[in-house]
Amino acid sequence: MPLFSWFHPTQAAVARQRSMHYLRFSASTLAGILMLSSCQTPRSTTDAAAHVPPAGRALWQSAAYSIYPDSVVQGPYHARAQSATALTSNYQSPANAFLSPQVAFKFSTNGKDNELPIGQDNLFLALPKEGGGALETPVLVFGQRYVDPRPAPADVYLAPNTPLKIRLDMRPVLDAFKKQGYYVTSKGDKIYKQDFKQVFVAGNTAPLSWDFDNLANKPELELHDPDGDGIYEVTLMLNQPAAAKTTASSWQKSLDTADFPQYSSGHLLEDALYNLALEEARRAVEPDGTLRTGKEWGGVWTRDVSYSIILAQAALQPQVAMTSLLRKVTPEGRIVQDTGTGGAYPCSTDRVIWAVAAWEIYQVTGDEAWLRKVYPIVKQSIADDRANAYDPATGLVRGESSFLDWREQTYPRWMQPVDIYQSQNLGTNAVHFQANVVLAQMARQLGEAAVAAAHEQAAVAIKAGINQHLWQESAGYYGQYLYGRNFLTLSPRAEALGEALSVLFGVADEARARTVVARTPTTEFGIPCIYPQIPGIPPYHNNAVWPFVQSYWALAAAKVGNEAALAESMAAIYRPAALFLTNKENFVAQNGDYAGTQINSSNMLWSLSGSLSLVYKVLFGMHYETDRLVFRPFVPQAFQGNRRLTNFKYRQAVLDIDLQGFGNVIQAITLDGQPLADAAVPATLTGRHALRIVLSSQAPAAAATNKIANLFSPETPVVTLADDRLRWAAQPDVQQYKVLRNGRLLATTAATEYAVAAGPYAEYQVIAVAGSRLASFASEPLPVGELGSVHQVQLETVAVKATQPYQGYSGQGFVEISTTQNRTLTIPVTVPEAGLYAVDFRYANGNGPINTDNKCGIRTLRLGGKSLGTIVLPQRGVGEWSNWGFTNAVLVPLPKGTTQLTLAYEPANANMNGAVNQAMLDYLRVQKIK
Repeated sequence: MPLFSWFHPTQAAVARQRSMHYLRFSASTLAGILMLSSCQTPRSTTDAAAHVPPAGRALWQSAAYSIYPDSVVQGPYHARAQSATALTSNYQSPANAFLSPQVAFKFSTNGKDNELPIGQDNLFLALPKEGGGALETPVLVFGQRYVDPRPAPADVYLAPNTPLKIRLDMRPVLDAFKKQGYYVTSKGDKIYKQDFKQVFVAGNTAPLSWDFDNLANKPELELHDPDGDGIYEVTLMLNQPAAAKTTASSWQKSLDTADFPQYSSGHLLEDALYNLALEEARRAVEPDGTLRTGKEWGGVWTRDVSYSIILAQAALQPQVAMTSLLRKVTPEGRIVQDTGTGGAYPCSTDRVIWAVAAWEIYQVTGDEAWLRKVYPIVKQSIADDRANAYDPATGLVRGESSFLDWREQTYPRWMQPVDIYQSQNLGTNAVHFQANVVLAQMARQLGEAAVAAAHEQAAVAIKAGINQHLWQESAGYYGQYLYGRNFLTLSPRAEALGEALSVLFGVADEARARTVVARTPTTEFGIPCIYPQIPGIPPYHNNAVWPFVQSYWALAAAKVGNEAALAESMAAIYRPAALFLTNKENFVAQNGDYAGTQINSSNMLWSLSGSLSLVYKVLFGMHYETDRLVFRPFVPQAFQGNRRLTNFKYRQAVLDIDLQGFGNVIQAITLDGQPLADAAVPATLTGRHALRIVLSSQAPAAAATNKIANLFSPETPVVTLADDRLRWAAQPDVQQYKVLRNGRLLATTAATEYAVAAGPYAEYQVIAVAGSRLASFASEPLPVGELGSVHQVQLETVAVKATQPYQGYSGQGFVEISTTQNRTLTIPVTVPEAGLYAVDFRYANGNGPINTDNKCGIRTLRLGGKSLGTIVLPQRGVGEWSNWGFTNAVLVPLPKGTTQLTLAYEPANANMNGAVNQAMLDYLRVQKIK
């Protein structure tokens, strides 16, 4: 549907459940997939030519697959271009075969992972009973782990259409509700009777899913108690062949795309994949003139459409691109942050990629009216971001990783939305750097020099912050993000999109850029979203390659002249498109399969745009500026040949372009037979023209790539404190543990405990390290030290007590804040000595789920007229108003005695919902940290 998520958050959440989820994965399932990829017999195909040897030499090959001029070969699977408009493939996904009969599962109240500790699942062997009969589990008790005593046989698989009745004893939970009004989970959290709504089962075997946050959208996984005896039941049909994921065996062009640029390369496979992408680009246009996100995902999504516009859609369909961007603007003229973690903005802050896309459209079209329309939108949106998300201490911008918006897929499990808000991610900061650069360019174009200067300075500050706080000299690439609580540490994982954007946008200087491309880890099937992978989390962003990210990596490789990285990227984009006969959203990094990821779609907008960008922005090297189109072509030697791109429209001109040779050095370039100065077509050109480019056919200097095995890090340690000692569980294959104090390395030990010295407040974390570079996430920060310096202000003492019948608060009550209630709270804070204090609030927000929607509460904390920072109150569960937690902390220097702080709802605090910006406040907490 055409999405206006600002108005319809619930519809938006239902329309696209491909982001912001919580998942887990079974090691046995992964083993089955890997085994199958090497032993499965391919399906039959009517295309006899699919088994004919490929034409010509291999353009690119590895141990996993080979790319030929007309085909792709991956083990028993073959894809072949029959012509420039027809493809065949015998690919069959291994994801649904050889399923283990061992079913791993957990129960869940209210769609939360709250039955058993992390790493513990119920295990049941779903094998036929002797003598027949219905298959059912014993009556399992909520909170008590069940492990089937029978061993799982090695060579027996789950039978198709296996019915399984799962039975659950909820009486301990229900009895606790009666006795004390709440049930305490294994994590120590309280589930209040009035918040309890449903109980589900999550698991590893379809239709089970580890997608806890979306269980509410899967009624078939809900257990029921029809007779009211406290025993809940559900019957599931496991391993349904009808549910197996498949793709087509052939593609034949069926839509007219003659008005688009036409491409020929001398390589039939390239030509067919270009035409496939063109046809899918046409299919992506909705009747209302907007770009559909994917076959499975209706509507416009800010980041998807923006990244797609930058890659290709500005050049290919500029008017549709304009219409699509304007769909993602609120009535108040701000860029929409799509529904997301904890209620979206400002937990997620990558919406300003919209600005980069808007500027790309202006450079393509030169449309002055468009520039004047988008300029105030970009200006106001960045102004709000500066108020809500910019960290003056680091110079960086807070918020979730750009596009990596499914929490446990790229963050440790302990991180809640408020922790994600406080983190400072590489990709999101690269986006904010470029958005400020773009806004400065817009301002200069419109004659607003003061605005331009201010945002040039803002861009410089972000760039400096990235290079100071995220660069890893020993690794040769940037770290993933800063994360923690009151003290931040750097996650050393590589983050592919962020690394690519840092090179492409110029965050990295020339030397660093070359190093980033040469040393960032890549795997057999492409560059994974992150590296190393996170254990226990199934493929989606984790353990996955996304073709659109691979395309940005290709652009980065071309920019620094790394031919090996570029050729590898082209192969990694062509392989899945040919075998799957569509531009899928993602595939598993471990084995290259599209069906192994948790959610996927065909005809994916940013994937098809990435394929087109290989032609426009890499091979022909088109780069738009405000007054010209510059050509910087790069053809890897392996892909050499004569290329032709005709009917390419640039403003009032139409270009027919011939490209000969290979390399990235232009030997000669002519326009209508005359030398073309600076390899640039002026924006004033009109009419049809012939452009000819001859490359030097000299390969650039050899440059390295860092292709390595697709490895997993250790699990994140869970650390406890007792008797002045930190303790955690040992992990296999872990040689050492790093102990952090206040985000910095304190000690390295092979033991599983560490004595902490008495002293001032400190936060401790532990990292598990296997091998030389495989480090886990840091454990949840554990406060240690002078905890007696915590002070609380019960907020019902400074404002009228709320009347809602919620539970779990402290003191005599709590206070409601909203757009109409208590818009400003003045709070006296008394401390016994001067120092640096962490100020936060205990709050509840039951306006939405933890993984989506758009009702995150936002307020500004002030001392007199001075803004101290933003307080973020993310959603904690639908209707869960007795679910209390803490906001982010703002660090405030306080003098001895009493200080009046103000919590205010200000214009910049408007969230993406607009109407609902509400929370309940229990108390203000003040903790001296220095």
